[in-house]
Amino acid sequence: MNIVDKTKKTFALTTPLYYVNDLPHIGSAYTTIAADVVARFQRLMGRPVLLVTGTDEHGQKIQRTAESKGLPPKKFCDQMSTGFVSLWQLLDIKYDRFIRTTDHRHEALVKEFFQRVWSKDDIYLGQQKGWYCVSCEEFKEERELLEGHRCPIHPNKEAEWRDEQNYFFRLSKYQAQLEALYQSQPNFIQPETRRNEVLNFVKQGLQDFSISRVNVEWGFPVPADPNHTLYVWFDALLGYVTALLEPNEEATLENALAKWWPINLHLIGKDILRFHAVYWPAMLMSADLPLPERVFGHGFLTKDGQKMGKSLGNTLDPVALTINYGADAVRYYFLKEIEFGKDGDFNEVRFINVLNADLANDLGNLLNRTLNMVKKYCAGNLPLITSEDIPVDNPLKAISLHLGEQVKTAYEALAFNQACDAILKLVQASNKFIDEQAPWSLYKQGQQKATEIVLYGVLESVRLAAYLLSPVIPNISSDIYQQLGFEIDFNEQSQTAIVAPFEIHGMWGVLSGKQKLGDPRPVFKRIETLK
Repeated sequence: MNIVDKTKKTFALTTPLYYVNDLPHIGSAYTTIAADVVARFQRLMGRPVLLVTGTDEHGQKIQRTAESKGLPPKKFCDQMSTGFVSLWQLLDIKYDRFIRTTDHRHEALVKEFFQRVWSKDDIYLGQQKGWYCVSCEEFKEERELLEGHRCPIHPNKEAEWRDEQNYFFRLSKYQAQLEALYQSQPNFIQPETRRNEVLNFVKQGLQDFSISRVNVEWGFPVPADPNHTLYVWFDALLGYVTALLEPNEEATLENALAKWWPINLHLIGKDILRFHAVYWPAMLMSADLPLPERVFGHGFLTKDGQKMGKSLGNTLDPVALTINYGADAVRYYFLKEIEFGKDGDFNEVRFINVLNADLANDLGNLLNRTLNMVKKYCAGNLPLITSEDIPVDNPLKAISLHLGEQVKTAYEALAFNQACDAILKLVQASNKFIDEQAPWSLYKQGQQKATEIVLYGVLESVRLAAYLLSPVIPNISSDIYQQLGFEIDFNEQSQTAIVAPFEIHGMWGVLSGKQKLGDPRPVFKRIETLK
């Protein structure tokens, strides 16, 4: 098979394919928001981007859940998958492909991939004995289980003992190759804590894993033995490949892998790290396919310092949260307040305080009062000032000249909180600058140009902040840009050509006298009480 060697001009990334046994939760939203921010940033860089998300719809857990609700599995999956699509729209997730593993084209690719691995003698029939967690859809080793054979990820559920014939993938065969991969490409698994987890797991010795089940009807039959159904992970992980097919394109591996493969970034929660950082690369090695560039496993979310769960009654509904406070508010809090990669907490009082301080007060009020001063002191016209009119030692210009590169580095490292913090420092410096320079006093003293230099510097800093924050808060950034006279909507992918390349809009000094400023209006309304 001929696979195009990408020159890194394209950028493809994935969220997990979310399991549809239940409606999307805040953890699913968190991963997808982060993926959307990465995709938006890469588009600002002028790169063709493909963001893949979707749903994993096969397996025993789905079959049992559908049966408990009196529904055929496919109808149940149709209903649940719609819930993910609706939430992604609500959160302004601009995905390019939404793959469902019940897609008829997916089965063709799974069969073709299976045959490639089968021909390498990497699949064999054996006896599986062990403790099986239905919620994880995974056999657990004795050393992993808690007291009472409870799953560490689902501690309220006991694993089930299974003794059955399964087909196995020869994972143990690839131990040396995987260790060589981790050694030669230290950034393959991120962050460092996740990499260390995988290294420790692999060091203990890899065991072959089951890729089929008996007595489970909901899934694809094993091509070599229709009495067996392909195990969910051997099916689900290949959804990343099926998603790469163009609409109406014949479902072959060659077609799927022609443009966007290999994937640049798999974004996942740390609970499915092993499947993506160990099983998946080994499967690709067996099929002689290039490996993804990076797997990033982020942490878990808690609420008020406690693990969220229905039994505790402290779940956080992402739909209700977004409807109450808006997509930008939810996106900003989770990416600015939590270091991506570590566990993080949601507290509604903290949530409101952060939004009011950063978006309503520091950013929104700064733009509003500055535009009002332009209206009052400059007849509503943008001052005819250029970047060259402002000395390099101007505090706002001094910060701004290096901010674009600093934020770019942070986004590339998925350090979203660092990007937001750096941008907010410019906003805070702008508030301090306008208070210290007091353009209202300069105007009264007849110092018109000095007044205009102050107002231009602040407006240009707000513009730069809005541009750099646009991957995180696209609606607020669009509103700011439009008030500054640009016809740009950061939620319209077709508009990215206008704002790209990053090297221009990510620098200081873009505003010019050609812009016709809009009327001042709040970009984020202060939240007065809990909703």
